[in-house]
Amino acid sequence: MGRIFTLDLEGNVYSCKYCHTHLALFEDILSKRFLCKHGEAYLFDKVVNVMVGEKEERNMLTGMHTVVDIFCVGCGSIVGWKYEAAHEESQQYKVGKFILERFQVLGPNTWSHDDGSDVED
Repeated sequence: MGRIFTLDLEGNVYSCKYCHTHLALFEDILSKRFLCKHGEAYLFDKVVNVMVGEKEERNMLTGMHTVVDIFCVGCGSIVGWKYEAAHEESQQYKVGKFILERFQVLGPNTWSHDDGSDVED
């Protein structure tokens, strides 16, 4: 396996909580009104520096979806998922979009303590 190259983003960046690899820009948030089993999640139009897992069917609050988990290329931590298909017509707007789970990422105004806890400015 060779060296991994990552994209560095400029602006208000969301990054991996564990290795600080850049993942997305604030400007690419489509919605902050999503939930995951660990709390808040944001819907993004695009993300960078992620690898995708296997496709699977998941029954979510809004119905059945085909998704792939997304993992940080820097450390391999799961950071969210990508919508591959939506079975309900009203949910088609999610297809091709990404969810970043807030407990897995640092936002533009968030930093991490040495003990792993997060603080927002």
